[in-house]
Amino acid sequence: MTEIRQPTLEEVARLAGVGRGTASRVVNGSDHVSPRTREAVEQAVRELGYVPNQAARSLKTRRTDTVALVIAEDEERVFAEPFFAGLVRGISRAVDETSRRLVLSMVPDESHLSRLGQFLTPQHVDGVMVVSLHDALSLPQGPDLPVVYVGRPNDPRACFVDVDNLGGARRAVDHLAERGRRRIACITGPQDMASGRDRLAGYLEALAAAGLAFDPQLVETGDFSEASGANGAAALLDRRPDLDAIFAANDVMALGALREITRRGLDVPQDVALVGFDGSAAAAASTPALTTVHQPLAELGATLVDVLARRIEDPDAEPTSVILSTELQRGESS
Repeated sequence: MTEIRQPTLEEVARLAGVGRGTASRVVNGSDHVSPRTREAVEQAVRELGYVPNQAARSLKTRRTDTVALVIAEDEERVFAEPFFAGLVRGISRAVDETSRRLVLSMVPDESHLSRLGQFLTPQHVDGVMVVSLHDALSLPQGPDLPVVYVGRPNDPRACFVDVDNLGGARRAVDHLAERGRRRIACITGPQDMASGRDRLAGYLEALAAAGLAFDPQLVETGDFSEASGANGAAALLDRRPDLDAIFAANDVMALGALREITRRGLDVPQDVALVGFDGSAAAAASTPALTTVHQPLAELGATLVDVLARRIEDPDAEPTSVILSTELQRGESS
């Protein structure tokens, strides 16, 4: 049997009319080459069918070209909620463009995180992206491993990317107040997560700005699940049947609240106006279509990957924090 010989980097350089070092810089993604040279090398790579020796390159650069995405939730929630689907899609596309590989891990509790610590080392991955980390959980990664979080972590030295949760929640409640609603309730997100706390803070700020007194009977804690939205709406309506609006801290809970409100024979928005947070496709498809705060999940994922890539290239750089803007999308529910 005839062995098929793979083209070498030296042959790529010869065909492109450049030195081996220049060809290597192009193949390894360096910016320190001219556009004309880059095109010549890339054309030679295509013509010869050259494939870089990943194992050799990893030995030289001490890189694995693999990044990990850790989501601190169970599989059922990750695959059921639109937020995670949109974010993972954005991250996956952005990682593909960097020619790295993506490893996904779902870790709902501390025991899973402890086992994951054996994998989160520079020998296995170049960096880690962490989503939905609750206050009680800590990521067991090596000290030299770059980490970027979605959402503001407790560590002020950490890198993170987030959306404007406080400002988005405030816009949602401002909108309800501008529509003449005066008894505005809130179904919060988990209070052991920055996003849950920030959206509650935005609700409180908007009440104060509208001159509305805070009533603790109009607040119910949820966990971002549809069941907690339905149960939260039920508890609120039992305590305060005169409420005229609900801000739910995500779309999934808002849709659960919508189900409970209509089950009681109340009309949305005539009796109870309703606003969510996410901008999900499910919100647009509901009846009535849900007013919601849109967060740019594709941009969030791409920004997360970009911040991690820069962190991998320069681990000693100052921590980076990026806050992306949100936008109120008006539907028929308010």
